[in-house]
Amino acid sequence: MSMAVGDRDENEPMMEMNTTPLIDVMLVLLIMFIITIPPQTHAVKIDLPVPNENESNVDPEKNKVNILPDGTITWNGSAVDLAQLENYLLQTKALPVEPELQVQPDPYARYIVVDRVMAVVKRSGVGKLGFVGNEQYARVF
Repeated sequence: MSMAVGDRDENEPMMEMNTTPLIDVMLVLLIMFIITIPPQTHAVKIDLPVPNENESNVDPEKNKVNILPDGTITWNGSAVDLAQLENYLLQTKALPVEPELQVQPDPYARYIVVDRVMAVVKRSGVGKLGFVGNEQYARVF
């Protein structure tokens, strides 16, 4: 007992698409997507500095270590060897406010020399270390 609506013949196929199964599948996929999203429990641990009332706003002295292409190591412009460098670094650690150490290796300096300097810096326990002059490497490589 079917009822004919419009001018469609009994043997003629339907021309409209049935969207009900499509909507059902989309709703199921949406629910599955919402359920499978992991909660945001990711955290990054950062050691923040402890505020100190005795801290002054004066910039501390900045010491600069250069490594030249011929393997010469300089401390604030004067040539030093690794033992003297370690001695200077230990003296800076003894100051009330540790000065920043700026390391600037030449792009053509040997890696072994830079590695030895960095080993001395690490052994001395320097807390404030920065590399300067990194823009010069863009022209070399």
